Amino acid sequence: MNFLNVKHAAAAALIGLGLSGVVSPALAEIGDYEFQLVQTEIKKGDSAIVAVRLVDKRSGKAVPNAVIFAQRVDMAPDGMETMTAPIEQLPSTETGIYRFKANLMMAGGWRLSLGAKVQGETGTVENKLSFKAVP
Repeated sequence: MNFLNVKHAAAAALIGLGLSGVVSPALAEIGDYEFQLVQTEIKKGDSAIVAVRLVDKRSGKAVPNAVIFAQRVDMAPDGMETMTAPIEQLPSTETGIYRFKANLMMAGGWRLSLGAKVQGETGTVENKLSFKAVP
């Protein structure tokens, strides 16, 4: 092999390495996503609004268009897990923010449990978030 052939082979190898980095983007795992409460204290009542943000932990950016298929609110933080309240998902008003209307009839500790699918990802994001209902 002469010098020109070695030079061309090295250049081709470098181009191949560069292109392989472009073609294979970093893949996310379902553990890279989490729900976060927008507020940790919410005024109690039959139309209390609980808002959460779905975040990509790698970038800190909000994730839109998740499909929330499971939601539950209960008083587990105060030792009353069987004390549940009706909850209803509301339309989103901001990208990556998911809102719920709940009947928080008592002041105290509440837990919001969510299950969601993120578009393009395999698996389920599941989080349990504790907050306070205040008078």
